[in-house]
Amino acid sequence: MTDSPVPPDPVAAAPDAFTLFDLRVEVIATDRPMVCNHRAGDFFTLRGENLEFPPGQTFPLYPLAALLPLLPAKQRPTHPNDWMTTDADIACPDPHCGGRFRISRIGTSTFRHADVTLVPLPSPQP
Repeated sequence: MTDSPVPPDPVAAAPDAFTLFDLRVEVIATDRPMVCNHRAGDFFTLRGENLEFPPGQTFPLYPLAALLPLLPAKQRPTHPNDWMTTDADIACPDPHCGGRFRISRIGTSTFRHADVTLVPLPSPQP
């Protein structure tokens, strides 16, 4: 696993390329009991815009809803002093649940602008 704040420069691959971190979100137990139906060790990965769950595993809606706004920021390069670079554990939104979710940067994926949007890149200015 890597917590490097800057992924490799994708411009060498293609001028419209960009790189995002692949993420793993894993349920971490604490000394408090978990009330939601997530269990220690449950996880999902995020590659680009796709969430991937292991076969047969579910994930509760409310913790997922709390995590979703953080994931796009965690996918992007951040300054080494930014809390998004250093902080990895997020509490379950249920105040009675002791579950935590650890977001780890586990690799990178490179994408091309034209593959993810129909909005053209601006023309280079002379």
